[in-house]
Amino acid sequence: MQGDIAVFKFGGASVKDAASIRNVSSIISAYDKKLVIVISAMGKMTNALEKVTDSYLNSNTDLEQHLSQVTEQHEQVAEQLDLNIDHIRKLLKSHINQASSVLNQSHENNPLLVYDQIVSLGELFSTTIISEYLRSDNHKAYWLDVRKVMKTDNTYREGRVDVDGVASSINEVIRELLPLHDVIITQGFLGMTSDGYTTTLGREGSDYTAAILGYALNVKDITIWKDVPGILSADPKKFSEVSKIPKLSYNEAIEMTYYGAKVIHPKTIQPIQNRNIKLHVKSFQDISETGTVISDVGMSEYPPIITVQDKISLIQIFTKDFTFIAEEHLSLIFSTINELRIKLRIMRNAAVNFSIAIITPDEDTLDSFVDKLGDNFRFQITKNLEIITVRHHYKSIIDSLVNGRTILLQETMQDTIQMVVSSPD
Repeated sequence: MQGDIAVFKFGGASVKDAASIRNVSSIISAYDKKLVIVISAMGKMTNALEKVTDSYLNSNTDLEQHLSQVTEQHEQVAEQLDLNIDHIRKLLKSHINQASSVLNQSHENNPLLVYDQIVSLGELFSTTIISEYLRSDNHKAYWLDVRKVMKTDNTYREGRVDVDGVASSINEVIRELLPLHDVIITQGFLGMTSDGYTTTLGREGSDYTAAILGYALNVKDITIWKDVPGILSADPKKFSEVSKIPKLSYNEAIEMTYYGAKVIHPKTIQPIQNRNIKLHVKSFQDISETGTVISDVGMSEYPPIITVQDKISLIQIFTKDFTFIAEEHLSLIFSTINELRIKLRIMRNAAVNFSIAIITPDEDTLDSFVDKLGDNFRFQITKNLEIITVRHHYKSIIDSLVNGRTILLQETMQDTIQMVVSSPD
């Protein structure tokens, strides 16, 4: 039945150390439903594993040597949880061996594939330790390798999931496990190609994993546990005055995530909206707080909602012969953006130039973009910018946000204003 299962997602901050993992166990104990729990890598472990990836790609030494510091950190957490360290070490080693077997097949010409094999270890390690701890804490927990059911294409670092295509397999596998287990622990962010290679679903993709699992199981509720009391009107790390938004409509939520709000992954909304699943965003620090509910019912009036995206570049593209920017020009520009997987945020077409605000890629990608289009265009590139987006805006708040900054590009719609601005001094 729809109401017999709930899906939880715990992010990195909620499983960052032994005390946090004990708190996860206490949260689970407060619920009497069968739970499917999606877990991220511990703390800032994805960042650490990205550094491991860079080191591995620039060295001939084996993967285990590069991973020694990361594995030691996980072993320390396991020891603090009073787990059998020899058993944990063996389990972690098996994950490393699996990744090594793929990397040893000579994939040095595909750094994106290498990235996914290494960075995925964060989720595999964290879920291994947490499932072992939950069993020691009297939970009937089962460790599920999500890659067995989360099949993707081979777009490494941003694997694409056919949600309807994987739904029946997910539902069958998990419902077969639940009669014998109260808690299914699995990984967010990960998938697998038809060739058996691990993929990742894009940064912060664990929310999306939870949404796909909830969709497949046709649950009523998904809860994302975070270190904030719910969805806020702005990032509290950047703004002193923020307010909790108690209710968000699916439409409002997808707009927020599209414009860069980092509280949930942008792809999360579509699967839950399609099944009319309620998404709760709650604090793992105080489970009595109601948090924010995303559903088909929102607020009658929202406060101004502010998002800020940094590491933005503005590229102005000019025709060399002063001809109009026309359809054939745009086709070439967009096909190059797609080929290089550049993240486009704002665009504006004028007579003889086309402006795009993008998330700044690495230098090689930016150089490739210019090289591929250079026969037809000239460029002006400005880096180190921000995009400020305000929904439900009014003049005084816009004035305060841009005070002392230069606006290089602005788009205004009925409910939303976006500004590409110079970064603060």
